[in-house]
Amino acid sequence: MKRYLRHPSFVIGAVLLVVVLMASVVGMVTTPHDPTALDPLARLESPSWSHPFGTDQFGRDIFSRILAGGHLTLATGLFAVFLGLVVGGTVGCLAGYFGRAVDLGAVAFMDILLAFPAVLLALGIVAILGGSVTNVIIAVGVATVPVFARVARASVLSVLVRPYIKAAVAMGCTHRRILLRHVLPNILGPMLVLTTTTIATAILIGSALSFLGLGAAPPTPEWGVMLSDARAYMRLGWWLTVVPGVAVALVVLALNLLGDGLRDLIDPTSRPGGD
Repeated sequence: MKRYLRHPSFVIGAVLLVVVLMASVVGMVTTPHDPTALDPLARLESPSWSHPFGTDQFGRDIFSRILAGGHLTLATGLFAVFLGLVVGGTVGCLAGYFGRAVDLGAVAFMDILLAFPAVLLALGIVAILGGSVTNVIIAVGVATVPVFARVARASVLSVLVRPYIKAAVAMGCTHRRILLRHVLPNILGPMLVLTTTTIATAILIGSALSFLGLGAAPPTPEWGVMLSDARAYMRLGWWLTVVPGVAVALVVLALNLLGDGLRDLIDPTSRPGGD
């Protein structure tokens, strides 16, 4: 634990992420103002004591909307990455372990998916399924599948050449036992690092889809929706776009710092100049 506490990237990322998570949990329970209540008399008010982040074009308190929408933005990224991790990790593990036809088919399919940028792939899937939070989660999850599959496959291949795997095979251990007892525990490190940084990417893609009107629908206080709603009024109030934009940036920064810290701590040789 002391190693983790002495690593600046890990500590800063963890602290930022804890603050965001706590704020999101509080926003699920209570907010200073009703995040969806309209107040025509308080339209486009600049930040003040009563409205720390100002109000939007409908007089809604932006601070309350940031708190209330945090859990939705974070949940979109978390569930999407969970989907990508389960599907991609499973495919990558099986492809790397069994090889031959399984590996050839999996690699070919993943190469096809990787040929499309993640945002474009997610956009195409949402266009087919229709715009909703659930479909955004599915689309972003599918877009992350090849990333997890590729890393899982490479990690499994590196583990299979180790002596204890050969010993397990010589002892007659079943494929299931080898995978669960010897392979999976040794690829958790790289997969954990990848999961952390991919959540940041998933949040960005999810917010982008909501910004385009393909995710959560107004007046839902989702950060991407808030950015989309503020486009026509950004010249009238800088806070309309800056506040939700900074919120997204902070979450992405926290997750990337946390991922970088975990990578350095789990695999010191990955650091620049590492032995």
